[in-house]
Amino acid sequence: MKWVRFYCEYMFSRIETYLCGTLQGSLISHCFSNGSFQLHLFLMYKISVFLMLYCIVIEKHVCVTFYQLFIVTEKSTLVIGHAEVARVVLKKGKTQLFRSGNPMVYSGAIDRVVGRPPPVAGDLVMVTDGAEQPIAWGVYNPLSMFAVRIMQTEDEARREPECVLNMETLLQSRIESAVKLRKLLGLPSTNHTNVFRLVNSEGDRLSGLIVDVLGEHVVVASSAAWVERHRATIEVAIGQAIKTSQMSWRPSVEILKEEGLQVDISKDSSLEPALDVVDDFEVVENGVRYLASLAGQKTGFYADQRDSRLLLRSITGGSTVLDLCCYSGGFALNAALGGASHTIGVDSSAPALELAKANASLNQIDANSINFVKADVGEYMKSALSEGKLWDIVVLDPPKLAPNRKVLQRATTRYRNLNSMAMRLIKPGGLLMTCSCSGAMTQSGNFLSVIQEAALSANRRVTQLRYAGAAPDHTIDPAYPEGTYLTNVLLRVQ
Repeated sequence: MKWVRFYCEYMFSRIETYLCGTLQGSLISHCFSNGSFQLHLFLMYKISVFLMLYCIVIEKHVCVTFYQLFIVTEKSTLVIGHAEVARVVLKKGKTQLFRSGNPMVYSGAIDRVVGRPPPVAGDLVMVTDGAEQPIAWGVYNPLSMFAVRIMQTEDEARREPECVLNMETLLQSRIESAVKLRKLLGLPSTNHTNVFRLVNSEGDRLSGLIVDVLGEHVVVASSAAWVERHRATIEVAIGQAIKTSQMSWRPSVEILKEEGLQVDISKDSSLEPALDVVDDFEVVENGVRYLASLAGQKTGFYADQRDSRLLLRSITGGSTVLDLCCYSGGFALNAALGGASHTIGVDSSAPALELAKANASLNQIDANSINFVKADVGEYMKSALSEGKLWDIVVLDPPKLAPNRKVLQRATTRYRNLNSMAMRLIKPGGLLMTCSCSGAMTQSGNFLSVIQEAALSANRRVTQLRYAGAAPDHTIDPAYPEGTYLTNVLLRVQ
């Protein structure tokens, strides 16, 4: 039996090496929170292997039985390893979707939830296949249609084992990664652009979290229960990753209601409590100066149209320009700075127009070359058509007309009518830059069809010159195309 003992010791040294190496790098081995439990499991492994090998005399049986024992024991370890973490078991046929990277587990994809007590909103859970073998971990919310927002797949966990089931470490890693990516994109750039999106939800693998940087100010937009639950951790991670003097928290109240969460919008976060209330402050985009307002729309500034504004500036020399739904004047200012002979900005919001006027002054734009009008854009276009007014270039960037698919049909009619009127206001051979910020419209793929229908209605022929989305800092996960929302189309109108 000496040769058996020798072989056993040799084989055990191999398994010991494997346990300390490969298995330690797996998703499940990092779910142990108790050091003594790890030791006990390791000793159980050792005893089981020794006993089994001593009982087998024939070498080939030793090898086969050892392999089978290892496989069985490894499966047992997977189960025991995350015994303290609830398991969300997927229905048959649903596993591959999430192995492929889709970050959202819808409630309809779940077969059962295993765990006592049952997990509550914000708890960390394992996502498993039907055999309860883990494929990912994420944040659970039984009250939301997005039952689990996946934080790491098993492959990602092998690359970053320190982040497994550790929100503090994961957030720090993801936000640091987002900072590095923006630096690759040249953001921020001194005296050129200091307003940009730092974290774009699923695009940066943090579903439900948006972080915009406006100079030294940071605005955090929350649209998931887990973001609210881990608010303090998120704030610390952001503060460690970038320099900021003010951090404002902007929960998406209506979306959070769908998450089963009521939030107090009176709360605000600041690294310096004395700065809880901030007046308008200056930011720079592509060399253009803007006053941003944290009391304004979205997170205070529409950074997603950065590249399209720059393009407009490059093509407006000597042209007359009409900017419809101009908000704080982004397109109108760039048109004027690009050499437009005259620019008009139209919006229904008086505060937005005050910002636009202040921005024009800030950039020393001749008051005679630009003016802003408070009006409903539909009524303004009807009036302009009745007066026979025409422009070389028209920009149409309406607010979100289709917040969800339920109202998409009604919104489609509105988009068609607005674009039809806009086309009739353009001189023959002029340009239309038309936009949709409605995710439901963009994801439907029908926006170009709507534009074509509008052209037929206006008795115009259009040629597509450019089709674009948001600026590249508004990252998109290819496994989750539902994250796309903005469409910007440049057309020649004849």
